[in-house]
Amino acid sequence: MLQKVRRVVTGHNEQGESIIVSDEASPNTLAVLDDPAYGLTDLWVTTTTPADNSKEGDPAARKVVLEPPASGSIFRVVEFPPDAKMAGKLDRELAFEKMDAPDVMDNSGSRHPGMHKTATVDYAIVISGEIYAMMDVGETKLSAGDCLVQRGTNHAWSNRSDKPCLVAFILIDAHPVVF
Repeated sequence: MLQKVRRVVTGHNEQGESIIVSDEASPNTLAVLDDPAYGLTDLWVTTTTPADNSKEGDPAARKVVLEPPASGSIFRVVEFPPDAKMAGKLDRELAFEKMDAPDVMDNSGSRHPGMHKTATVDYAIVISGEIYAMMDVGETKLSAGDCLVQRGTNHAWSNRSDKPCLVAFILIDAHPVVF
């Protein structure tokens, strides 16, 4: 079961004063695997840039998908279980289908089954645990507090520890790099 992620949302009352609109675990989740827990929790979604702060409601209350809307963004937390606990349990085609993103998979026989590329710029902040950011060439270990800017590159995530890793991501729609 995915860890619950507390989401506090602010807004305004009828007098224009700032208030806390909600304070609860985000219900907007997608379990890629239940055992071990592997999945996404969406905290907020925008559909335009600049974003429209005048709208009411929960814009993340929609199907959880990998990529943000055109000209939009997604703020999410991903829980990555240890690789050893996922061995033989992850069907990568099904995983990317669950996220409505079968076209982002790298099918070239790359170095990791999770390799994929999105038309986004992603800001990744490791909240807890550790994880390797893998590229076509090279990789780097990230630990709690480390940040990575992922610029539409082919990449995968590998948790080689024995504990889950939580990573916060802000995905922003971007023009893809074409070679």
